[in-house]
Amino acid sequence: MEKLIQSDYIYRGRVLDLRVDTVSVKNGDITKREIIEHHGAVAMIPLDADGNVTLVRQWRAAAKRVMLEIPAGTLEKNEDPAEGAPRELAEETGLTAARWDFLVRFFSSPGILTEEMFLYLARDLTEGQQNLMGDEDIAVEKLSLDDAIARIATGEIADAKTIVGLLLTRDKLRS
Repeated sequence: MEKLIQSDYIYRGRVLDLRVDTVSVKNGDITKREIIEHHGAVAMIPLDADGNVTLVRQWRAAAKRVMLEIPAGTLEKNEDPAEGAPRELAEETGLTAARWDFLVRFFSSPGILTEEMFLYLARDLTEGQQNLMGDEDIAVEKLSLDDAIARIATGEIADAKTIVGLLLTRDKLRS
């Protein structure tokens, strides 16, 4: 385990903060750790009665490409993920779900990022209107679960939360 010597904030933003930690490692060396702080996020696999999943297609600046993903969003500070998930699903897709099954929580990139992702399976869906934030440009697409999983192998679906969510959903439906 490392011993924290000092933390310095380099940037504080709307979605994340960047800090540099000075730490002492096991052998006594002193080194720096660049850490991105994030409140956490929720993601969901909206699965309809016919076995189709609703995905969102949007530009991702960091990846420099349009990505096909499961709906997701950032939690407010100290927000309960079970409350954030329905809000984000409705905002991005217009869907509401009567049934929510928690699947897993995981760290998306624990070497540099504090973000913890909470993943849900959303079922018994009702359609409504998207309520996008001003800077969001999201297209909603429906695919069969099998088709979505096949797109992982082709690289069309390359987002970690989406890969995890689709594969866990397939496994849950098989059990």
